[in-house]
Amino acid sequence: MTSELFISSRNRDQQDIAILREGKLVELHREKGEQGFSVGDVYWGTVKKLVPGLNAAFVDVGYEKDAFLHYHDLGPQFKSLLKFASRTQKGRQGWSLQDFDRESDIDKDGKIDDVLQTGMKIPVQVAKEPISTKGPRITSEISMPGRFMVLVPFSDKVSASQKIEERSEKERLKSLAMSIRPEGFGLIIRTVAQGKTLAELESDLQNLLKRWKGMHRLLRNAKPPQAIHKELDRATSLLRDLLNDQFSAIHIDNDDTLEAVTEYLQQSDPQKLELIRPFTGRLPLFEAFGIERQIKTSFGKNVSFNRGAYLIIEHTEAMHVIDVNSGNRNASGENQEENALEINMQASEEIARQLRLRDMGGIIVVDFIDMHKPENRKKLFDKFKEDMSSDRAKHKILPPSRFGLVEITRQRVRPEMNIETREDNPDGGKETVEAPIGILDKIENAIALVTTQGKVPKIFVHTHPFVAAYLDRGFWYPSLRKAWSKKYKSIVKILPRDGFRYLEFELYNDQDVRFEI
Repeated sequence: MTSELFISSRNRDQQDIAILREGKLVELHREKGEQGFSVGDVYWGTVKKLVPGLNAAFVDVGYEKDAFLHYHDLGPQFKSLLKFASRTQKGRQGWSLQDFDRESDIDKDGKIDDVLQTGMKIPVQVAKEPISTKGPRITSEISMPGRFMVLVPFSDKVSASQKIEERSEKERLKSLAMSIRPEGFGLIIRTVAQGKTLAELESDLQNLLKRWKGMHRLLRNAKPPQAIHKELDRATSLLRDLLNDQFSAIHIDNDDTLEAVTEYLQQSDPQKLELIRPFTGRLPLFEAFGIERQIKTSFGKNVSFNRGAYLIIEHTEAMHVIDVNSGNRNASGENQEENALEINMQASEEIARQLRLRDMGGIIVVDFIDMHKPENRKKLFDKFKEDMSSDRAKHKILPPSRFGLVEITRQRVRPEMNIETREDNPDGGKETVEAPIGILDKIENAIALVTTQGKVPKIFVHTHPFVAAYLDRGFWYPSLRKAWSKKYKSIVKILPRDGFRYLEFELYNDQDVRFEI
């Protein structure tokens, strides 16, 4: 299963990043010019307020809303971190922890006012970006993620990702990491480290130590609130976390971004430099590769996914709700269970994609089509877990209830991706409508639906003259009409209708009988 990464920075105020898997959009990120607060950033902050009732504190890190720090997010070695920071600011502590005498762990069941006081200066790391009206969620258990390992100060432990299933490989990696572990630091081996050599792990560790030294240097003269370590930008952090042998290309349309990505790959994985594809086309990168169209048709309240079936995605204050609908797909009574299972299995893939694409978090309830057989509900549950296995966000899935409801909790560390897909009505109406580009997918889905219900020699598509002209166009390349005729093995004819609204269409057979879509 091949993947491609697209990084568009032509708009200086925004960087758009998309990941396509087998040509289908699975991840979308949009970063503003001033990135602001990102997960992994470290700040020198000031405790502004203690809230014993929540066993938490609010810390000023320079955001309009103070950041939230719970007692359990202080980390057991909080006293050692404070000691390191204090000695560094006084010029008595180097970056190394080789001769650093660690303090005792704080009480895991302690109280916030036993450890913190108003006005204290403390180093904190962003664990969750500001969302809605809330400030950042922060932690004092600082760590630095690399390509193959995570550097953890004030620790002696070496551990490995649970996703590394082979025991022998896990032990090999732990042994290599232990041999290069600097004193006073712990290491967590990431899943992508499988098969890597000692030299590759050593190189990654040196990059992590370089970043730790940079943070130490800024901390010496820091005045709160001040950032003392900034995470990699979203493009390079995605390369760090995702780049593997399945990627076939990295498309970039900006010289500065090209230089930054090239420099990162030269240090971390020189063999992947051949994947870089500089883009110099006249059209914007996302337009040239059809990504903009996928964005328009993938967001919004209604999402079609196969042969007339669709999802309805709604957001309430408490949770997200996703409803699976079969559309007008007909099924006989005795095959209703099989049809429900088929549609649910297809919906499972699209829902997993939508959660990742929109970065939906919190509580999500999915109303699948009812199935009466327990074995079918289990098949759906196993399929959904498999589809969600590639999701990097922490999540938990409960088995389907007898009513077909599946409950999910998914970690939310960034604001949800929200793309406005509604536009002014091209017919001049006051109400907004879904993006007109979606009409093409709706027509094709309708054709796919009617051709699966039996052989249809001819299909007549009645639509607005502008849409009809687009479907019939094709001088150098085949028109969509011809492509659909070949794909669905049915002659497709386009009939312009002056009386139709811009987004209106109907399908008829060769007997002038309208299909119910």
